[in-house]
Amino acid sequence: MAPEQTVPLAEGVSHDLAEWEKATAAVLRKTRKLAEDAPDSDVWDLLATRTLDGISVTPLGTPALTEDLPEAGLPGQSPFTRGAVAARTELDGWDVRGWFIDPSTDADAVSAELENGANSLWLTVGEEGIAPDRLAALLEPVFLDLAPVILDAPTATRAAAEAFLSVLEDKAVEAHRGTNLGADPLGNALRGRGDTALDVAVDLARIAKARGIRGVVVDATAAHDLGASDVQELAYSLYAGVTYLRALTEAGLSANEAAEQLEFRYAATDEQFPTIAKLRAARRLWDRVGQLSEIVEPARAQRQHAVTSRPMMCRYDSYTNMLRTTVATFAAGVGGADAVTTLPFDEPLGLPTPFSRRIARNTSALLISESHVAAVTDPAGGAHAVEKLTDDIARAAWELFGELDAADGTDAALAILRDRIEATASERALQIARRKRPITGVSEFPNLQEKLPERAPYPVPLAVHRYAGEFEAMRDEPAEQPVFLATMGPIAQHTARASFAANLLAAGGIHHAVAGATDGVEQVIDSYREAGGPEVVCVAGHDNAYDEWGAELVTALRKAGARHVIVAGKTDIGADDSVAAGLDALAFLRRTREVLSA
Repeated sequence: MAPEQTVPLAEGVSHDLAEWEKATAAVLRKTRKLAEDAPDSDVWDLLATRTLDGISVTPLGTPALTEDLPEAGLPGQSPFTRGAVAARTELDGWDVRGWFIDPSTDADAVSAELENGANSLWLTVGEEGIAPDRLAALLEPVFLDLAPVILDAPTATRAAAEAFLSVLEDKAVEAHRGTNLGADPLGNALRGRGDTALDVAVDLARIAKARGIRGVVVDATAAHDLGASDVQELAYSLYAGVTYLRALTEAGLSANEAAEQLEFRYAATDEQFPTIAKLRAARRLWDRVGQLSEIVEPARAQRQHAVTSRPMMCRYDSYTNMLRTTVATFAAGVGGADAVTTLPFDEPLGLPTPFSRRIARNTSALLISESHVAAVTDPAGGAHAVEKLTDDIARAAWELFGELDAADGTDAALAILRDRIEATASERALQIARRKRPITGVSEFPNLQEKLPERAPYPVPLAVHRYAGEFEAMRDEPAEQPVFLATMGPIAQHTARASFAANLLAAGGIHHAVAGATDGVEQVIDSYREAGGPEVVCVAGHDNAYDEWGAELVTALRKAGARHVIVAGKTDIGADDSVAAGLDALAFLRRTREVLSA
């Protein structure tokens, strides 16, 4: 029974950091993550995580972290760190934006989206999605003065805009002011497809301005989808945004008018605190650009559309994508995004279905109406850890933006960015390979018996650097031969290493047969022969069993027909390879598959 609290909480109970360090160190020593003779203060380094930009995410926020940081201001006021608007009602929450790319999308599907929770539409138009001449039929039942439409047409930017404007003329209505004609030539250049001429952005911005809507999207997911880090994504968005500002002002628009033409699109990942901090930092940085460009409030307030990350999603065990997108949607909402698109869980498999669209749509509905996430503006504001992370990301992104802006033209700037992204993607891949960034259902807990849901393919394959791609490529072509798990001793003694090895093999598309509980070399060999004598064997047991009969077992397995022996653990019993925590899993799996196919 817990001791009685003798001091009322209202009177305050103070504790210092040394007490926290001591209590935390005690837990870490029990789990053997902290040495008995290590100082308690080591818990900070052990529990801190580090982003791919090298930014530390502290395990505990303290006032010392924020005492020298600039003021975050109030929501709706410069520097807009805490939000572009002063308040948003819980009833409205954020703009739930439905995404459509299926060429066969009809008016009924669009109506269902809007009638069941979506507030706006994001349409991929052109050869990648919906034909421009189908927009009239698609939008026939939509009240375009009430529901914003955001176009995304890399290869048909002008045609899509003209088709949409014709719909407005036929309906004799003014488009909702949140509507955007979707020009993004720099995003097209980064993705390597579509119209890359700045003239398109200028022309559509002029048309949009005359109609009281927006004409340009700064789509930073173009960088994210290639594998960019948070800092690289932000720096690119600043570079693209400034490039558009310059082009529009040179074409005759005022700085304020140019800024009001831009909407920014960012990726939201399942790393919730970096996502929250990234969105907050993006508004602060754009406000700084506005100050330097002599843009006045409220035009400096950044309009944000957050999209759950495509690269983080997986084809295998795709239902786990619901968990990823829920966390990402939560982070986007808490981070203050004006509009949020939750991608359907089956997005990596192909065109979404009505069921997956409904699940995606309801994610925001549940967070807003049942979890009340939108009841407070900037709920993370004032949290020392979040404020520090926001500042660190903002400063790093501003520095990289300076490098891009100083480059000799757009081609040179994008070349610098691509090089940085490539290095980041390589580092992320190495961390995933070493299972420091586990991917549930793919690099961890894979199900080799899974049958992938069937989906219609995209008209044009999406250019996305999927984090699970290398593991999924192995799963696509399973190894023809199994590995025999030569388990040593009772189940309780070998289960930890055997389970580790079995899961790792499955992550590489390798089936296995297992000996089960054994009491010696002869029983293992009998099980091995009953399994058909696979040529590759993985020995798994306790250290004591390795010392007592591990080397003898390896010798017996070779005599029985095994030509390649792996040992689970860091021990020398004469095996050809080993598997243990911290290894490069992808490299190990490639080696093993090569042996199996030889």
